[in-house]
Amino acid sequence: MAKGQGAQLERKKLLADPIMVTTIVVLIAFLTLFILYPLAILLVDSFVSKEEGVTLSIFQRVMGLSNFRRAITNTLKVGFLVGIASALIGLLFAYVEVYVRLRTRALSGLFKVVSMLPVVSPPFVLSLSMIMLFGKAGIITRYLLKIYDNSVYGFWGITIVQTLTFFPVCYMMLKGLLKNIDPSLEEAARDMGASRMKVFLTVTLPLLLPGIGNAFLVTFIESIADFANPMIIGGSYDTLATTIYLQITGAYDKEGAAAMAVILLCITLAMFVVQKYYLEAKSTATLTGKASRARMLITDRSVTVPLSILCGALALFVVLMYVCVPFGALFKTWGYDFHLTFKWFKMVFTRYKGLKAFKDSFVLSLIASPITALLSMIISYLVVKRKFKAKGFIEAVSMLAMAVPGTVLGIGYIRGFSGGVFHTGFLQGLYGTGAILVIVFIVRSLPTGTRSGISALRQIDKSIEESAYDMGADSFKVFMTVTLPLIKDSFLSGLVTSFVRSITAISAIILLVTPSYLLITVQINEFAEKGSYGIACAFATILILITYSAVLIMNLIIRYFGTSRVSSD
Repeated sequence: MAKGQGAQLERKKLLADPIMVTTIVVLIAFLTLFILYPLAILLVDSFVSKEEGVTLSIFQRVMGLSNFRRAITNTLKVGFLVGIASALIGLLFAYVEVYVRLRTRALSGLFKVVSMLPVVSPPFVLSLSMIMLFGKAGIITRYLLKIYDNSVYGFWGITIVQTLTFFPVCYMMLKGLLKNIDPSLEEAARDMGASRMKVFLTVTLPLLLPGIGNAFLVTFIESIADFANPMIIGGSYDTLATTIYLQITGAYDKEGAAAMAVILLCITLAMFVVQKYYLEAKSTATLTGKASRARMLITDRSVTVPLSILCGALALFVVLMYVCVPFGALFKTWGYDFHLTFKWFKMVFTRYKGLKAFKDSFVLSLIASPITALLSMIISYLVVKRKFKAKGFIEAVSMLAMAVPGTVLGIGYIRGFSGGVFHTGFLQGLYGTGAILVIVFIVRSLPTGTRSGISALRQIDKSIEESAYDMGADSFKVFMTVTLPLIKDSFLSGLVTSFVRSITAISAIILLVTPSYLLITVQINEFAEKGSYGIACAFATILILITYSAVLIMNLIIRYFGTSRVSSD
């Protein structure tokens, strides 16, 4: 009874706050219009035909296409292998960092660099490096191994590149879980005479299994949704994301592309639901809190030396792959003429409208990032601190964008805002403008910022805000002067993450970019496809410098202006 009365009182308080009600209504409208509506249009397109009405014939036609059957088989094969390999390599790195006494701090620093590189670089940089190191004109294959006909394109090329791109995500996830395992559980088994391997297999691994499953599914979703790497290094090995893109740009088959997009969406959504609502929850329940005391690190050289060498070699190889890109922009002709030159950088700005590409990308990302960061914090605040009927809807839909592949979202926006329900008016005019690109950037980055905000807000005592309400402050005043200053580290982190994700995005926006806007990632993709690696590397190098600078600036800001301190305004 008391619980019901409390909920009723909360609703009355909410309805008496017009700013809060307006915010909730605007949020619901935004999420419905720019996440649910494009996906709903895709469903309508794939199930409704002008001639037959509601029908399954579009799916039947798509299923009968040999290129689609081949693409879905290829996608699942790559996804499973990349998921398994990334989870295992991530576990190896995490275990070495948490359990092994590293002989040098440089190795730990190298791990941190490797974990950050995929975040601050475009998604297809490793594909460029792979071609330049192991292709027909590759430094390693042609000049070191004297192999002149090596091809990196296809299944193994995509698998290796995606594994190297995504395993740092698994490493970061599993490192946190390993730190939370109570050392006394493992030491008790050791005291009873179990070997280190036995302890790992019977104690550590069972505790980690839900987390490993979680890491596998996150990587699997990322892999099957990836567009950029298969586009550059896939060759004739089509995946579902590239097939959807070619279906709409090459075959001009909008209904077929929509049906393919729905199938890809169903796969990613099913995996996302399992990962989010089962494995993530199970992992949290298995490992609660922090370790009760410090762990005794492994010092046995028979363990530390091989593991350190293996991880160090892998980490150095990843760094080599990234270092390869700026060198690709400094050599006259990669694989043939290694004289240093700045001609590719000059051509970026003189012949290929590089200044416009960087300006457009920078400005659009700069507009999107503060909006995304603020929206993320508002959604987090409503989810954690407020009780109202639509709360579950706002949380679920804001997180849904994480499970929607970029290509699928791009087709949804084309169908939704260049036709669909809105044949006239402002929303119809969105297609082909910078506004729609900004909206896509916001939607794609929203889940990351929201997760960070929810974690931060759950650590704040509710009584701090309640005292401000008791003194007569409205919800807007409380949020701006109490809540936001307390979570400003998460806000700043969300700001820079959104900027980096926006400026390096490609899969969602490649279908939406018009000649009015030149974006860096689209330019890199275009030149890489043509084999113009010098220009592609020059664009990519400048982009990496921009994103890395943004991360460094954020770290400095957090160091000097971070740490929660309530504003006195």
